[in-house]
Amino acid sequence: MTSIGTGYDLSSSTFSPEGRVFQTEYAMKSVENSGTAVGARCSDGVVIAVEKVYHSRMMMKGSLRRVHFVEKHIGVGIAGLLPDGRQMVSKCREEATQYREVYGEPVPGRVLADRLARFTHLYTLYWHVRSFGCSALVAAYDGAEGPQLYMVEPSGMLMRYNACATGKAKQQAKTELEKLKLGELTCREAVTELAKTIVNVHDNTKDKLYELEMLWVCEESGRTAQFVPQELIDEARKAAEDEKDREDDDDDMDDA
Repeated sequence: MTSIGTGYDLSSSTFSPEGRVFQTEYAMKSVENSGTAVGARCSDGVVIAVEKVYHSRMMMKGSLRRVHFVEKHIGVGIAGLLPDGRQMVSKCREEATQYREVYGEPVPGRVLADRLARFTHLYTLYWHVRSFGCSALVAAYDGAEGPQLYMVEPSGMLMRYNACATGKAKQQAKTELEKLKLGELTCREAVTELAKTIVNVHDNTKDKLYELEMLWVCEESGRTAQFVPQELIDEARKAAEDEKDREDDDDDMDDA
Protein backbone atom coordinates (compact mmCIF):
# COMPACT_ATOMS: atom_id res chain seq x y z
CA MET A 1 0.00 0.00 0.00
CA THR A 2 1.17 3.51 -0.72
CA SER A 3 1.04 6.61 1.45
CA ILE A 4 0.53 8.78 -1.64
CA GLY A 5 -3.05 9.96 -2.09
CA THR A 6 -3.22 9.29 -5.85
CA GLY A 7 -6.79 8.41 -6.73
CA TYR A 8 -7.96 8.61 -3.12
CA ASP A 9 -7.69 12.36 -2.61
CA LEU A 10 -10.38 13.48 -5.05
CA SER A 11 -13.12 13.60 -2.44
CA SER A 12 -13.34 14.19 1.28
CA SER A 13 -15.70 11.21 1.51
CA THR A 14 -13.18 8.67 0.15
CA PHE A 15 -11.02 6.46 2.35
CA SER A 16 -7.69 5.10 1.12
CA PRO A 17 -6.92 1.37 1.58
CA GLU A 18 -4.92 2.42 4.66
CA GLY A 19 -8.01 4.02 6.21
CA ARG A 20 -6.87 7.61 5.64
CA VAL A 21 -8.90 10.56 4.37
CA PHE A 22 -6.39 12.60 2.40
CA GLN A 23 -8.57 15.66 1.90
CA THR A 24 -8.78 16.09 5.67
CA GLU A 25 -5.02 15.63 5.98
CA TYR A 26 -4.50 18.32 3.34
CA ALA A 27 -6.73 20.62 5.36
CA MET A 28 -4.54 19.98 8.41
CA LYS A 29 -1.52 20.85 6.29
CA SER A 30 -2.98 24.27 5.54
CA VAL A 31 -3.20 24.85 9.31
CA GLU A 32 0.43 23.81 9.71
CA ASN A 33 1.44 26.38 7.10
CA SER A 34 -0.21 29.13 9.14
CA GLY A 35 1.14 31.22 12.00
CA THR A 36 1.28 29.56 15.40
CA ALA A 37 -1.68 29.84 17.80
CA VAL A 38 -1.47 28.92 21.48
CA GLY A 39 -3.91 28.90 24.37
CA ALA A 40 -3.63 28.39 28.12
CA ARG A 41 -6.18 27.77 30.89
CA CYS A 42 -4.93 29.57 33.99
CA SER A 43 -6.02 29.85 37.60
CA ASP A 44 -8.33 32.79 36.86
CA GLY A 45 -9.28 32.40 33.19
CA VAL A 46 -8.10 31.61 29.66
CA VAL A 47 -5.68 33.39 27.30
CA ILE A 48 -5.31 32.85 23.53
CA ALA A 49 -2.33 34.19 21.54
CA VAL A 50 -1.99 34.07 17.74
CA GLU A 51 0.98 34.88 15.53
CA LYS A 52 -0.40 36.82 12.56
CA VAL A 53 2.20 36.93 9.79
CA TYR A 54 2.27 39.95 7.47
CA HIS A 55 2.88 39.08 3.84
CA SER A 56 3.25 42.72 2.82
CA ARG A 57 4.72 45.79 4.49
CA MET A 58 1.73 47.76 3.18
CA MET A 59 -0.79 45.87 5.30
CA MET A 60 -2.37 48.01 8.00
CA LYS A 61 -1.89 46.87 11.58
CA GLY A 62 -5.04 45.35 13.02
CA SER A 63 -6.47 44.13 9.70
CA LEU A 64 -7.44 40.50 9.09
CA ARG A 65 -7.91 39.68 12.76
CA ARG A 66 -7.38 36.11 13.93
CA VAL A 67 -9.04 36.51 17.34
CA HIS A 68 -12.76 37.22 17.60
CA PHE A 69 -15.63 37.56 20.08
CA VAL A 70 -18.64 35.29 19.57
CA GLU A 71 -20.47 35.84 22.88
CA LYS A 72 -19.94 38.01 25.94
CA HIS A 73 -18.03 35.23 27.72
CA ILE A 74 -16.55 33.38 24.71
CA GLY A 75 -13.71 34.21 22.32
CA VAL A 76 -12.20 32.30 19.38
CA GLY A 77 -8.71 32.25 17.87
CA ILE A 78 -8.12 31.01 14.31
CA ALA A 79 -5.09 29.28 12.78
CA GLY A 80 -5.13 28.42 9.08
CA LEU A 81 -7.03 29.91 6.16
CA LEU A 82 -8.63 33.18 7.24
CA PRO A 83 -11.70 33.03 4.94
CA ASP A 84 -12.52 29.59 6.34
CA GLY A 85 -11.94 30.93 9.82
CA ARG A 86 -14.45 33.72 9.27
CA GLN A 87 -17.08 31.15 8.37
CA MET A 88 -16.38 29.23 11.58
CA VAL A 89 -16.65 32.43 13.62
CA SER A 90 -19.92 33.33 11.89
CA LYS A 91 -21.27 29.86 12.69
CA CYS A 92 -20.29 30.32 16.35
CA ARG A 93 -22.12 33.64 16.52
CA GLU A 94 -25.17 32.13 14.83
CA GLU A 95 -25.26 29.24 17.31
CA ALA A 96 -24.78 31.59 20.26
CA THR A 97 -27.65 33.81 19.11
CA GLN A 98 -29.93 30.84 18.48
CA TYR A 99 -29.21 29.34 21.91
CA ARG A 100 -29.98 32.63 23.65
CA GLU A 101 -33.27 33.00 21.74
CA VAL A 102 -34.39 29.45 22.57
CA TYR A 103 -33.18 29.10 26.17
CA GLY A 104 -33.02 32.74 27.27
CA GLU A 105 -29.45 32.50 28.55
CA PRO A 106 -25.89 32.60 27.14
CA VAL A 107 -24.64 29.45 25.49
CA PRO A 108 -22.21 27.40 27.65
CA GLY A 109 -18.71 27.12 26.22
CA ARG A 110 -18.91 23.33 26.10
CA VAL A 111 -22.13 23.43 24.06
CA LEU A 112 -20.80 25.97 21.58
CA ALA A 113 -17.53 24.07 21.05
CA ASP A 114 -19.47 20.84 20.49
CA ARG A 115 -21.79 22.46 17.94
CA LEU A 116 -18.84 23.98 16.09
CA ALA A 117 -17.11 20.59 15.98
CA ARG A 118 -20.25 18.91 14.59
CA PHE A 119 -20.57 21.63 11.93
CA THR A 120 -16.91 21.22 10.96
CA HIS A 121 -17.23 17.44 10.77
CA LEU A 122 -20.15 17.71 8.34
CA TYR A 123 -17.74 19.18 5.77
CA THR A 124 -15.72 15.97 5.78
CA LEU A 125 -18.66 13.71 4.87
CA TYR A 126 -19.77 14.81 1.39
CA TRP A 127 -17.96 14.79 -1.93
CA HIS A 128 -19.31 18.17 -3.07
CA VAL A 129 -17.75 20.15 -0.20
CA ARG A 130 -14.24 20.41 1.19
CA SER A 131 -12.91 20.41 4.73
CA PHE A 132 -12.24 23.68 6.54
CA GLY A 133 -8.58 24.64 6.25
CA CYS A 134 -8.38 26.02 9.78
CA SER A 135 -8.45 25.12 13.45
CA ALA A 136 -10.28 27.08 16.14
CA LEU A 137 -9.27 27.68 19.74
CA VAL A 138 -12.34 28.41 21.88
CA ALA A 139 -11.92 30.22 25.20
CA ALA A 140 -14.90 30.42 27.56
CA TYR A 141 -15.73 31.27 31.17
CA ASP A 142 -19.14 30.39 32.57
CA GLY A 143 -20.54 29.77 36.02
CA ALA A 144 -21.13 26.05 35.55
CA GLU A 145 -17.65 24.93 34.48
CA GLY A 146 -15.41 27.95 35.06
CA PRO A 147 -12.60 28.72 32.57
CA GLN A 148 -12.47 26.36 29.57
CA LEU A 149 -10.20 25.94 26.56
CA TYR A 150 -11.17 23.84 23.54
CA MET A 151 -9.65 23.19 20.12
CA VAL A 152 -11.65 22.20 17.04
CA GLU A 153 -9.62 20.69 14.18
CA PRO A 154 -10.52 20.43 10.45
CA SER A 155 -11.57 16.79 10.94
CA GLY A 156 -14.19 17.86 13.49
CA MET A 157 -12.11 16.53 16.37
CA LEU A 158 -12.88 18.39 19.61
CA MET A 159 -10.64 18.29 22.66
CA ARG A 160 -10.59 20.22 25.94
CA TYR A 161 -7.16 21.37 27.09
CA ASN A 162 -5.23 23.00 29.89
CA ALA A 163 -2.93 24.31 27.15
CA CYS A 164 -2.72 23.68 23.42
CA ALA A 165 -0.94 24.83 20.28
CA THR A 166 -1.54 24.60 16.56
CA GLY A 167 -0.04 26.08 13.41
CA LYS A 168 3.42 26.15 11.91
CA ALA A 169 5.47 25.62 15.09
CA LYS A 170 2.99 23.65 17.18
CA GLN A 171 5.49 21.02 18.35
CA GLN A 172 8.00 23.58 19.64
CA ALA A 173 5.16 25.58 21.20
CA LYS A 174 3.80 22.49 22.98
CA THR A 175 7.24 21.86 24.44
CA GLU A 176 7.31 25.41 25.80
CA LEU A 177 3.77 25.15 27.22
CA GLU A 178 4.51 21.88 29.01
CA LYS A 179 7.09 23.69 31.14
CA LEU A 180 4.49 26.08 32.59
CA LYS A 181 2.74 25.58 35.92
CA LEU A 182 -0.63 26.62 34.57
CA GLY A 183 -2.55 26.03 37.78
CA GLU A 184 -0.42 28.69 39.49
CA LEU A 185 -0.36 31.25 36.66
CA THR A 186 -2.74 34.19 36.46
CA CYS A 187 -3.87 35.34 33.03
CA ARG A 188 -1.73 38.47 33.30
CA GLU A 189 1.32 36.28 33.92
CA ALA A 190 0.24 33.95 31.11
CA VAL A 191 0.27 36.86 28.65
CA THR A 192 4.03 37.16 29.27
CA GLU A 193 4.58 33.41 28.96
CA LEU A 194 2.54 33.01 25.76
CA ALA A 195 4.27 36.01 24.19
CA LYS A 196 7.59 34.37 25.05
CA THR A 197 6.40 31.13 23.44
CA ILE A 198 5.39 32.85 20.19
CA VAL A 199 8.64 34.84 20.04
CA ASN A 200 10.75 31.73 20.65
CA VAL A 201 9.08 29.64 17.94
CA HIS A 202 8.80 32.43 15.36
CA ASP A 203 10.95 31.89 12.27
CA ASN A 204 12.64 35.23 11.53
CA THR A 205 14.31 33.89 8.39
CA LYS A 206 10.98 33.29 6.63
CA ASP A 207 8.39 35.53 8.31
CA LYS A 208 10.08 38.68 9.56
CA LEU A 209 6.95 40.78 9.94
CA TYR A 210 4.26 39.59 12.30
CA GLU A 211 1.75 40.87 14.80
CA LEU A 212 0.90 39.24 18.11
CA GLU A 213 -2.85 39.11 18.79
CA MET A 214 -4.20 38.13 22.17
CA LEU A 215 -7.61 37.60 23.73
CA TRP A 216 -8.53 36.72 27.29
CA VAL A 217 -11.60 35.90 29.33
CA CYS A 218 -10.76 36.02 33.01
CA GLU A 219 -11.41 37.60 36.38
CA GLU A 220 -9.46 40.72 35.40
CA SER A 221 -11.72 41.21 32.36
CA GLY A 222 -14.87 40.62 34.42
CA ARG A 223 -15.27 37.11 32.94
CA THR A 224 -15.93 38.69 29.54
CA ALA A 225 -13.97 38.06 26.36
CA GLN A 226 -11.74 41.04 25.60
CA PHE A 227 -8.65 41.84 23.61
CA VAL A 228 -5.61 41.95 25.85
CA PRO A 229 -4.57 45.63 26.19
CA GLN A 230 -2.08 46.48 23.45
CA GLU A 231 0.41 48.05 25.86
CA LEU A 232 0.51 44.79 27.82
CA ILE A 233 1.12 42.79 24.63
CA ASP A 234 3.86 45.18 23.48
CA GLU A 235 5.56 45.04 26.88
CA ALA A 236 5.45 41.22 26.97
CA ARG A 237 6.72 40.90 23.39
CA LYS A 238 9.60 43.31 23.95
CA ALA A 239 10.66 41.50 27.12
CA ALA A 240 10.55 38.16 25.28
CA GLU A 241 12.55 39.48 22.31
CA ASP A 242 15.17 41.04 24.59
CA GLU A 243 15.55 37.77 26.48
CA LYS A 244 15.89 35.83 23.23
CA ASP A 245 18.55 38.25 21.97
CA ARG A 246 20.54 37.83 25.20
CA GLU A 247 20.37 34.04 24.88
CA ASP A 248 21.52 34.22 21.25
CA ASP A 249 24.44 36.48 22.25
CA ASP A 250 25.44 34.05 25.00
CA ASP A 251 25.35 31.14 22.52
CA ASP A 252 27.55 33.10 20.10
CA MET A 253 30.07 33.80 22.87
CA ASP A 254 30.14 30.13 23.85
CA ASP A 255 30.75 29.10 20.23
CA ALA A 256 33.58 31.61 19.96
